[in-house]
Amino acid sequence: MLLEVLDRTFALFSFLPCRKRSQIFSLFRPWIHMTRINPELTCLQFTNHLLIPLPLGCGAVSLLFSAWRHRHTIKDMGRIRILSDLVANQIAAGEVVERPASVVKELLENSLDAGATRIRVEVEAGGRKLIRIADNGHGMVADDALLAFERHATSKLRTSDDLLSIATLGFRGEALPSIASVSRLTLETRAAEEDAGTIVEIAGGNILRVEPAGLPIGTTITIRDLFYNTPARRKFLRSEQTELSHIAALVTHYALANPTRHFELHSSTQALLTAPTAATTSDRLFQIFGRETSSHMIPAAAEIDFTRAGLPEPPPWKREAHYEPPAPGFLRLSGFISKPELQKLNRNSIYVFVNGRLIRDRLILHALTEAYRNIIPPTSYPVVLLFLEMPPQEVDVNVHPAKTEVRFRQSAFVHDFVRDTVRTALMHARPAADFLQALNNSPLASASLLVDVSPLPGGPEQPTFDPLREPAGFGSEPPPTYADVTSFTLETAPIPASPGRLAFDGAPIPVGYDLQASGASLEPDSEARTLNALATLKPLGQLRDSFILAINDEGLWIVDQHVAHERVLFEKILRDREVERVQRQRLLMPLLIDLLPAQMVAFTRLAEELERNGFEAEPFGPQTIAIKAAPVGLEGRELERMLEEVLSVPEREQQVENSESRRHRIAASIACHAAIKINTPLDPVKINWLLAELAKTDHPTSCPHGRPIALRYSLKDIQKAFHRI
Repeated sequence: MLLEVLDRTFALFSFLPCRKRSQIFSLFRPWIHMTRINPELTCLQFTNHLLIPLPLGCGAVSLLFSAWRHRHTIKDMGRIRILSDLVANQIAAGEVVERPASVVKELLENSLDAGATRIRVEVEAGGRKLIRIADNGHGMVADDALLAFERHATSKLRTSDDLLSIATLGFRGEALPSIASVSRLTLETRAAEEDAGTIVEIAGGNILRVEPAGLPIGTTITIRDLFYNTPARRKFLRSEQTELSHIAALVTHYALANPTRHFELHSSTQALLTAPTAATTSDRLFQIFGRETSSHMIPAAAEIDFTRAGLPEPPPWKREAHYEPPAPGFLRLSGFISKPELQKLNRNSIYVFVNGRLIRDRLILHALTEAYRNIIPPTSYPVVLLFLEMPPQEVDVNVHPAKTEVRFRQSAFVHDFVRDTVRTALMHARPAADFLQALNNSPLASASLLVDVSPLPGGPEQPTFDPLREPAGFGSEPPPTYADVTSFTLETAPIPASPGRLAFDGAPIPVGYDLQASGASLEPDSEARTLNALATLKPLGQLRDSFILAINDEGLWIVDQHVAHERVLFEKILRDREVERVQRQRLLMPLLIDLLPAQMVAFTRLAEELERNGFEAEPFGPQTIAIKAAPVGLEGRELERMLEEVLSVPEREQQVENSESRRHRIAASIACHAAIKINTPLDPVKINWLLAELAKTDHPTSCPHGRPIALRYSLKDIQKAFHRI
């Protein structure tokens, strides 16, 4: 029909010159957007966002006539295209759905917004094959179930002003259509007011089936074959265990933030988390972390009127055009923080929620770091569960696709408020005078606790003797050399002066004395020179029961006894591991250790490697493992800390870790926690043994973690310090 009209138009206006017809067409080109013109002229799409109306009459006919005549030349003139809904949803999925844990996050937030009190999460293959989330929320009617898969369809916003007062976890309406475009999705839902529920099946953004069904009240969403139609995204996923650990950590976050709701997390092989409804946040802490961690947590709470927060209001002539005074309401902080003696190796145990939303905000992390500064080592992190509440107008949650970052209107005040509240809670829980004692009791400085052990049947009959690792009361008689040796310390046994040796008169060394302040240099020696020097060292004693003082012809040596023993044990563990002769000890009673869900996933991944290093452990419930045997010398609380350290490796390290680096990491952790600690007195036999074993190592200059073992203070440096040269 349209072709006949164009043919008649051609005959009617054929007397017009071609240039005239082209000029007429160019007048209307800004109003027209042609996506495709083929010989049949099947598609001529006009943009729907232009306000100027198209011309009528002969001009319009001439325009169609020129379009038909130039259909082969103008079809490539327009380069801009409107993307299809499928492509647009897949692009949005790239921002919202980064990995399987992102899908779990979006669906969990929908369940919480729906008022669910029971939420069950099931995953298979780390979320690649299956993610199923079932809740008992209010559900959806049939019309809403279909409309939910349209982009920007939401029940949580109506006007742009609602963006300034968002009280729900989700609000954009992008999650469901984005997820449905890159997976095979099945929605089963029923609202309380409906007699029947609705089932919707979607694959790659295309609706396959919609039908009523008898369903319980609530919603169940099943995601299968995530990223099946986007292979490029699928190949960038990490291993199944890594993706599962991210999901476990995420569910743990929301379980901690919502103690009055029941959470379950199940993988294809085991139940990773079961958190029944708890009356208080402290009860939920006990459920997730166990008795040991929860006993070291202290409450932190504060509240302030937001109308008086921040800096004084600027005068009218200095205010910006969009300036608004602080919103009325209160800024509240509540939750729990760890005592200084409870420390972690990474930030994975820091949980911060703003108005119920899980965030990772650098401002809050910096405030926590400032609060714990000079209380815990800078390489350690506390356990934190904090809830920050403020008027919605004071925080912008619409600044990140995944909604994990926020922006505060009064960021400086929020930072100082969090820092001061946490610092005050620490001071009230433990006076500042006791902080030094707490540091001495920290995992980096405490002595290991001994438990009764017995050798495994079939083990080595005569294990290598290590006086530093031999428990008190182990065996029938101590080595005969111990009976003839008296206590040997700097205070009780000063060494007389003799040629080539330094004399100590037993006077205490000032605490604030700084060798480098005297102008001398104190630096690690080279490995080759250190090996030769260690063999000739003559020990003098200990400094503060932490450092071994020894001399030789080169001068005074200061040896860190902990890192020296750590190097000796590290190389011995690797040698024994190579010949599969790792010495282990069986515990009289199994040691039960509570793990986080993410740590439980890591234990499943590393169980075989741990067994090769002398461990005998097995799951004992959804979040507990039972240790029946461990490497010799690794005992009590140090055993728990070692396993926690090994199972809490950040993802970025796991991604570049191969089998050899994993073996070295576990050996280094065992050596660190089995080695003697600082503040441990040693007699001469133990000191001589340690120096002799250190001289046999391949790398006696540093421990496996890179810390220096020995420092040399040459005779020339001493003479300079006393202005002798």
